[in-house]
Parts: sequence; structure tokens; C-alpha cells
Amino acid sequence: MTPQRPAVTPLSTPPSEARNRPTTPWWVDAVIYQVYPRSFADGDGNGMGDLPGVTAKIPYLTRLGVDAIWLSPFYLSPQHDAGYDVADYRAVDPRFGTLADADEMIAAAHDAGIRVIVDLVPNHTSSDHAWFQAALAAGPGSPERARYHFTEGRGEHGELPPNNWESTFGGGAWSRVTEADGTPGQWYLHLFDTTQPDLNWENPEVREEFEDLLRFWLDRGVDGFRVDVAHGLIKKPGYPDADHTRMGMVTDAGEDQDPDFDVDAFEPAMPFLDQDGVHEVYRRWRRVLDAYPHEPMMVAEAWVSPLPRTFRYVRPGEMHQAFNFTYLMAGWDAPALDSAISRSFTEGEKVGAPNTWVLSNHDTVRHTSRYGLSDPTAYPAGITAEDEQPDEALGRRRARAAAMIELALPGSAYIYQGDELGLPEHTTLEAEHRQDPYFFRTDGAEPGRDGCRIPMPWAADEPHLGFTVHPDGAPAPADAATPWLPQPEAFRTLAADRQVGVEGSHFELYRHLLQIRAELDLGTGSFAWSEAHHRPEEGVLAFTVTSGGGRHLGSGQPIPARTVLVVANIGTEPVALPADHERAQFSLPEAEALVDGRLVPDAAAWLLQR
Repeated sequence: MTPQRPAVTPLSTPPSEARNRPTTPWWVDAVIYQVYPRSFADGDGNGMGDLPGVTAKIPYLTRLGVDAIWLSPFYLSPQHDAGYDVADYRAVDPRFGTLADADEMIAAAHDAGIRVIVDLVPNHTSSDHAWFQAALAAGPGSPERARYHFTEGRGEHGELPPNNWESTFGGGAWSRVTEADGTPGQWYLHLFDTTQPDLNWENPEVREEFEDLLRFWLDRGVDGFRVDVAHGLIKKPGYPDADHTRMGMVTDAGEDQDPDFDVDAFEPAMPFLDQDGVHEVYRRWRRVLDAYPHEPMMVAEAWVSPLPRTFRYVRPGEMHQAFNFTYLMAGWDAPALDSAISRSFTEGEKVGAPNTWVLSNHDTVRHTSRYGLSDPTAYPAGITAEDEQPDEALGRRRARAAAMIELALPGSAYIYQGDELGLPEHTTLEAEHRQDPYFFRTDGAEPGRDGCRIPMPWAADEPHLGFTVHPDGAPAPADAATPWLPQPEAFRTLAADRQVGVEGSHFELYRHLLQIRAELDLGTGSFAWSEAHHRPEEGVLAFTVTSGGGRHLGSGQPIPARTVLVVANIGTEPVALPADHERAQFSLPEAEALVDGRLVPDAAAWLLQR
């Protein structure tokens, strides 16, 4: 029986008042905080985070000053891939709570003026999903199998996979089933783990099901969807072999900088990614979302290249946002950031879409650690005790400056849980604790993503760093289970209770930046490189953002339009700052950020024009 759907619960503050700009959609410049539920806060003491834990931490998120939260999957799942293998999209996994807990969490967030975005996984289901189990039972040629990619194998007896496609997690992308009579049967496609069979999006039944799923969660009050593997839904007809010499997540070799480059005629590297047919799916979804009055949005996880291909997902009538992985992967390098930012604004303007800016997420080595490597532009798949160990102090210093860049840029900014605390990757996590299928399918050759998914440290002196929480503020029980992944000792000094309210802490830097950003409406400001100060070839990134004015969050008094000059020193020598600007914010305490009035390396400043 389908639970009764509650009415949409609105924000406690009307958007026209909360955003200062009644005609601007909320998502255009929202600061969105990613919650990885199993690692955020544990509300029942079983060692895994859950929805009641998220609800308990709404006051923390309110204090930080974010506009919305995005939650990774909490649906019913066997958890072979941390919930991205969904068995029932309309049910909450008991590990995370109940549907009532989801409703309570959404309502609590809305009461605090925070919107809620949920993950949607449309490329594949779990092999435990009722549809896939029905497909196995029904046999070849059945309507049940037509919901997935079942096909005959190659070779004399069909003993070879249908083609050479490879799984993102390592190994082949096809697995053969044993039919009901015990004989070897057809092969099914799984671009990820064997327990994640790909859906056939040419099937009308699949399309109708997901449109109903959108309505199910929109009716419960969610404000948007992060779409997992948004570029992977459509496969090239006939399943042609892939040219794996072109394989890569985002090579972004700069083809778009060629004046003759035709983004629409570009042939994607893989016949199962970024196919043109996927855009019709999202045009249909957009019509579903547009029928709701509370401005729901979609953001695409689309690891595609070159960059103009990403912006095809945010053309009018399609997605609202797409993650900017070109920016994420630029690393701590002035020329690379200059290129990523410039090209992003250029491509966004072509389709009339705002940009997004992101430094880390649940699939990447945390930028605090990446920036502490000898090559701060490196993008490792993971870090183990046998690898180079990052300089954590240097990485955190650079991460503070990187936050100054990200949160000043017009558009929407994403914060991965723990970014605001300066959390590093767990780089010495032992193999016996790892759970990522990427690790197991590569026989340990790839470390996997567990190192960035470590449970949050809330209280330095409590068991498990306060990971078990209670909405009523009561202490965690002494018998609270050990968290599902162990926390490194480095997390203790970075715990939230060591930073919240502590001037100069990583948390307070983020809070101050979000406050200034909101007061000056930087997210909707106009961007320009500073002709006087921008020298990326010398390691200096400098740009201005001119806001259209706003209203002071405390007094409610109007604020005139202001221009903020952002200077980031990514080089090795101190950089002179202009004397005709007010010092608004530094990434480090001012006494540390300046030497003889010049900005030190690996530091950044926000300056207001007088």
C-alpha cells in the first residue's frame, strides 16, 4: 500500500523575502550542502548515519548559512554500492529510518528555510529490484527483460560478452545469467557493479515509472533532484564496441577552443555515454517539475567532455544545473583555474544557464588532501598508506583560499559535508575496512572512495567523535556502535565542537564567507577578470564581482551595489594588494595573511572597492 502523500511543506520564510530577489529562482545562486547520510550523523546508535541524524543537525546547517541540502540515496537498498543500487525508490531503507522520518526531515529543513534535494538514480536499479527479479524469472524476449539491456552473447554458443564495454568499477560491463532451466542464458548490461543492472531507457514503461517517481517525491515536498550518471541513460543502438583508447571521465582536451568546433556534431568517446537521446528524457522531466509551484530543480552529474557538451544538459527546457567537474579537476593551479572559470562563463552564457562550482564530493579525494600533494593538480582515484601522504597543514591552508574563490563566483556553490571543517581524506584506511565495490572489482588496484566518506566528527571528546547524536541533546549512549568506517585521529582536532564559534577556524571562515556572499548577493553578481591584478602565469588569480545590491541580513536595510575584488595568491611570492580597497575578509587571520601589506602565498582576500 502506497503511503499517503503529504502536502508540500513550504519554507518558513517566503522565497521572495529569503532571497531578496522575488524574480530570481532560488537555485540560481544557492549554496547547497551535500549530506552523505550514512556518514553525517547517527541518530539511533547503530554506527550508520540516518535521517533522524540529519534532522538533529539542521541547527548546525542553519548556523553555517546554507540554502539547501542534497542527500545521497537513502532508498531501500542492499547497499552493494552505498545505496546507489536501489531496490525500491519509494521506500526508505531501514538503516536510514522510515518514510515518516524523511517527511520529518524535509519539514524540519523547510522550517529552517533550507530546501531539500534528493538523489535520483535512473541509469540502473539494484539486482534486488522487483523489476529485475521479474526479468530473471520471465526469460528471453519477455516484456520484463525489455526494461533492461538483455541480449545474446557472441561466439558459437553465446559464450562471449555482446561487446567490449567495460565497467566503471573495473572488469567487463556484461554478466551472463543462468536461465530457469539451468542453462547459460542471455547477458545483461551493468556499467557499474554486477548488482546494478542498467535500465533500458528506450522502453516507455521505464520513462513513465521515473516520471511518477519524480511526482512521488515532489508531492512529499522535495525541492529538487541530483541525477546520478545523468549522461549514461541512452546506449547506442546495436551495442557497438567501444574505442577504449578514448576512454576517460573528463579529458577536456580543449576541443571547444577551436573556432570550428561543433559541439552538436562531436562524437562522444563511449557509445554508452552522452548520447543525444538522453536530452529528450530531461525535457520530459523538466515539464514535470515546471508543473509544481515551489520551483523544484534538477542538477546533472554528467562526467562528459569537452566542456560545451556539459552545457548541453542545461539548455532551456532541460536541467537547471550541471556539476562543473572541469572546475573541480583544475586543482590548485592558477592557469588551470583561469581556463576553467573563463570557459565555464563563456559556455554558460551561450545557453543562458548559471554556473555551479564544486571542490569535492563523495566520489573524489577531498580537495584538502589533493591540494597538499607535491602536485596539487593531481586527481588520484584514492590515497593509501603506501602512496605519497599529503601535507595536511598546507592542504588546509590552500583549501581555505579555494573556498574564497569558489564562494565568490557568481552561480551556485556546492559544499561537501566536512569541507567547512577542513576535513582531509583518510589516507591510511586499512584494506580490511574498505567497502567500495570499486576496490573489490579491481582486486585492490584502485583504493576506492571510502577515504572521503568517513563519518563526520562532531565532538572531539565523545565516543566516536560524537557521531551518534540525539535530537534532544542527550549524550550518546556508551554502547553506541562503532561507525561503519573508522575515523582517523586527525579528525579529533577538526571536530565541529572545536570550531563552531571559534574565531579563525575553518568553520567560521565558511560561515563568514556565506554571510558576506548573501548580504552582497555575490551569487547573482557580474564577473570580470581584474585587468590590474589578474596574472595567472605568475600564480595570481584576481577577479571582480559586482553585485546588484541587496539587504543586510541583520538590519534589513538596503545595501547599495558593491564591487568585491577577489585576489588569490597561488604562486610562491607575496603579492601586492591595492591600497584603495577595504579589507573585507582574508583566508587566514590578517596577521598571517599579510607580510608588509602583501598577500602571502596560498592565501586569498576579498576586498571592497571604496
